[in-house]
Amino acid sequence: MRKDIPMTENTNTQKAHFEALHARYEAHYYDKWSMKYRNEFIYGPLWGDLDLNGLRIAELACGSGHNTLSILAKAPQAQVVGFDISAAACQDYAANTGMPAYEADITLPWQGETGFDVVFIVGGLHHCVRDLRQALENVGRILKPGGLFLMQEPNACFFLESARQLWYRKDGLFDAGNEAALDMDELARIGEPWFKPQRVKYSGGPAYFVVLQSMILRVPLGVKNLISAPLIVLERLWDRLPGKHFHNTFIARWERL
Repeated sequence: MRKDIPMTENTNTQKAHFEALHARYEAHYYDKWSMKYRNEFIYGPLWGDLDLNGLRIAELACGSGHNTLSILAKAPQAQVVGFDISAAACQDYAANTGMPAYEADITLPWQGETGFDVVFIVGGLHHCVRDLRQALENVGRILKPGGLFLMQEPNACFFLESARQLWYRKDGLFDAGNEAALDMDELARIGEPWFKPQRVKYSGGPAYFVVLQSMILRVPLGVKNLISAPLIVLERLWDRLPGKHFHNTFIARWERL
């Protein structure tokens, strides 16, 4: 995992990066097969055993709201608020979910709402490596004591991590200066002042890359429709592999101290 770099207003290029890619993200990350992957391999482990009805929930890096829609399908009485660095994403979030969304950079000192029961982020914290300590401190401010922080992020202990780092540097679809895979153990050390880890699950194999990351691999959507079903079957087998080195992501649950 990259060490944090000094935080300045000009350091973070994520806003422009995501504004430019927003429409392509929408097409590839939230199509039928991507949502099938999310429901089975991300949402289930992340919050499938929780009763979220009646809770105040914040989604960070909320995008267009598809993760929140899955929360609301499970817990229709939940109150969810989205936060994203992209204005276009916030507009789509509000339109898609009927819930409010606000522009926010979570690597800067938090000025937004607080007092939430749950905060969750799906694939967004690894875009905050320029100041992970500030990002985690912000989550601590947003949450009530005893509240839950749920996250799914790329795993820096994956056996192909060196290839991924090279890919990040060479591929213009990444903003290599501001994103990197995360080491769960190191992340937990940074978060020690605010959080107690409850559990972690390592996950993610071939379907994670080809189905969920089809935009990055430049897989045409027509081809994706043809190959996703057998890849998801393979993913179920891959998910049974022990340890963390064969898995591209981790899914973690922390409790606010």
